[in-house]
Amino acid sequence: MVSSCCLDQLNLLSTDDFRVMNRIPRVMKVSGVISDFGEDQQAMPRKRVIIVSNQLPLRAWRDSVSNEWCFEFDENDLLALLRDAFPPDTEVRYVGTLKADVDTADQEEVAQVLHDKFSCETIFLPVDMRNEFYHGFCKHYLWPLFHYMMPMTGNDGGRFDRSQWMAYVSANRIFADKVLEVTDRDDEDEDHVWVHDYHLMALPTFLRRRSNRVKLGFFLHSPFPSSDMYKTLPVRDEILRALLNCDLIGFHTFDYARHFLSSCRRILGLHSESNRGHIALEYYGRTVTIKILPAGIHMGQLESMMSEESTLRMAKELKHKYEGKIMMVGVDDLDLFKGIPQKFSAMGELLETNQELRGKVVLVQITNPARSLGRDVQQLLDEANSIAKEVNNKYGEPGYQPIVFLKGPVTTQEKLAYYAVAEFCVVTPVRDGMNLVPYKYTVCRQGCPALDKALGVDENSPPKNSVIIVSEFIGCSPSLSGAIRVNPWNIDEMANAMYRAIDLSETEKHLRHEKHYKYISSHDVAYWARSFDQDLVRACRDHYHKRYWRVGLGLAFRLVALEPNFRKLLGDTLNSAYKITSSRLILLDYDGTMMPPTSVNKGPSHEVISVLNRLCDDPKNIVFIVSGRDRDTLSKWFSSCEKLGIAAEHGYFTRWTRDSAWETYRSVDLSWKEVVEPIMQLYMEATDGSCIENKESAVVWHHQDADPDFGLFQAKELHDHLENVLANEPVVVKRGQHIVEVKPQGLSKGIVAENLISSMRSKGKSPDFLLCIGDDRSDEDMFESIARSSANPTLPAIAEIFACTVGQKPSMAKYYVDDIVEVIGLLRGIPEATVQPN
Repeated sequence: MVSSCCLDQLNLLSTDDFRVMNRIPRVMKVSGVISDFGEDQQAMPRKRVIIVSNQLPLRAWRDSVSNEWCFEFDENDLLALLRDAFPPDTEVRYVGTLKADVDTADQEEVAQVLHDKFSCETIFLPVDMRNEFYHGFCKHYLWPLFHYMMPMTGNDGGRFDRSQWMAYVSANRIFADKVLEVTDRDDEDEDHVWVHDYHLMALPTFLRRRSNRVKLGFFLHSPFPSSDMYKTLPVRDEILRALLNCDLIGFHTFDYARHFLSSCRRILGLHSESNRGHIALEYYGRTVTIKILPAGIHMGQLESMMSEESTLRMAKELKHKYEGKIMMVGVDDLDLFKGIPQKFSAMGELLETNQELRGKVVLVQITNPARSLGRDVQQLLDEANSIAKEVNNKYGEPGYQPIVFLKGPVTTQEKLAYYAVAEFCVVTPVRDGMNLVPYKYTVCRQGCPALDKALGVDENSPPKNSVIIVSEFIGCSPSLSGAIRVNPWNIDEMANAMYRAIDLSETEKHLRHEKHYKYISSHDVAYWARSFDQDLVRACRDHYHKRYWRVGLGLAFRLVALEPNFRKLLGDTLNSAYKITSSRLILLDYDGTMMPPTSVNKGPSHEVISVLNRLCDDPKNIVFIVSGRDRDTLSKWFSSCEKLGIAAEHGYFTRWTRDSAWETYRSVDLSWKEVVEPIMQLYMEATDGSCIENKESAVVWHHQDADPDFGLFQAKELHDHLENVLANEPVVVKRGQHIVEVKPQGLSKGIVAENLISSMRSKGKSPDFLLCIGDDRSDEDMFESIARSSANPTLPAIAEIFACTVGQKPSMAKYYVDDIVEVIGLLRGIPEATVQPN
């Protein structure tokens, strides 16, 4: 039999205008479910936010007397606070597992209670899967890697384990199935799905596969490692591609977002852009927005709990106990990355170098229970105990211990009391996600009327103050501009920071406190949640303006977004138009269209030569290769194509057949090349992997083989440098895919298309069929020119136009083919010329 109970301490008094109390079940202690929810709570709100996390933000335990299950929201869990962060007409539902083992026989009833009374959808993973998924892949592989600990050999299970990865994938699929059950309703378009943390990074792929337009956001609460660290992950591509199936991806700091973007660039070749303050990645026609915003705390909840009798009583006791002492406080989880041994060593160094502080300064270190078990946790605890014992033995005296080591669990009220009394807060992990301890400390130092009264604070007391010593390697550090930042690996620096904090004037302490409190109180959990939700809505605004195609299997799945009138060019469609026309112009790009850009041998294959010759043999066809390559190379490659036209160097040189003379776009002064070449030479020498291509009409600096980040940096610098130097020259400095090119103004493939069409019309052979195929940015000029020409009513209409890009991506073309193989297949399938009988 199952019941549930919710403690009175969750009676939150929010300072925001949210209906806190209406959402929290008060008391449920009998068989079945009895609560003081009103009937109106059963109404389905128009909008719903679905919070998905590995574990539900609940406490679960069995009553010691009745042996019945009891539940309550965990006020220390950030996600539990989200139910108060959204407007009152928004329903918040949770999806996740319980932090307790429930017998199979009780699972159905427990799930029903949590659904009805806590808006929670419960997932019960098989024990073996849960162990391999959570304790295996998440905690022993992903979590250390994301905190910059490389997997090592040995008996600790640090190596990549394929079976653990498969358990991770399977668990993520189960989570996705549960989310889809929740979103299965008529007005599912109003559902916003918000997935949290590294446990569920594969989930977006499974969700997106079955729902094209679900509004899907993800927030990473841990650090994201540098690309060099992340690249060691054997499933790096799969995880990145899964995350990119989201509409919005959130990080606490710019550093974490920067590392993610760098990994996308170095591993997947994706580049980000900033548009009106928003960072975004283009991924197969979809825009994936990157959000940078640290989480906040629930001001109303903290103020309510500060006013509780147990908090007030403990604060008075601590003030009396540490009267006359300089008190520092630290609150950390018991794990490898919280820097507790380093903190204790710094305390010892402080007392060693500042004898006047002995007997006066106290560091109270509170540790929360370890979230995972293992030999490493015990080793950490032994090391911390050893250092604390050494410092206390050396500098302690009767009635005085420099380090007070409190091993949890410690109640929230007791922590708040320590925050309120401590003059300094020391939070120095060697690597951490957000860490809200400094925020809570600041709010407790600000106090509330009841706490002020308990501590004897009145209008004659000094102004409120607080000082925070914070590691530069945690998420909250950038937002705490008044904190003393330290490198936790540098013991001397931390000791000096402690001394500096103690030596600050009261005015300085007050100013730092005011600065922090103003930020923390305005950037609370509601601000964080609403800001994320608003950006999610903005990121999804094009959902109904595009068509979607599902591509790829397994975790390689991605959703391709195309314009509504963008469709695949089929052979039957092309051939039907081809057969009924008599004056055809066929324009073909070369690199990336007829030849793979990754091919070492760049020359055309025998198949390409054969296809081109067959097209050219039809007297109704005019066929051109339109390329950025130089004319000598193209002449050599296509010497066996007698009737093929070539437009080289983006149309600077044109010839209609192999034996005809080259025509020059126009006579231009190329003396500017004497300025450009030495500048590019300097950048080539400074950028390993780059090279220069010197054409007759242009000079190109290539950085495809350079370091991706450094190449982009140098390309931008070179582009700006050349634009300044060539400001008065009749040239264009253009950045493209891994290139910086300088060429005469007005030169483009679009001009080539216009000139060829115009020339055919002047000869009385106005084209009634136009096929144009290309793959990159330069080819978009052709597509745009063709679209502009076809829309001009003053020009003769071309009956059949097929502008086609290679690959499913945003384009000015109306058609696409998937790859080069399809291009060749499409051209090979065009009917041969019919020989008329004599």
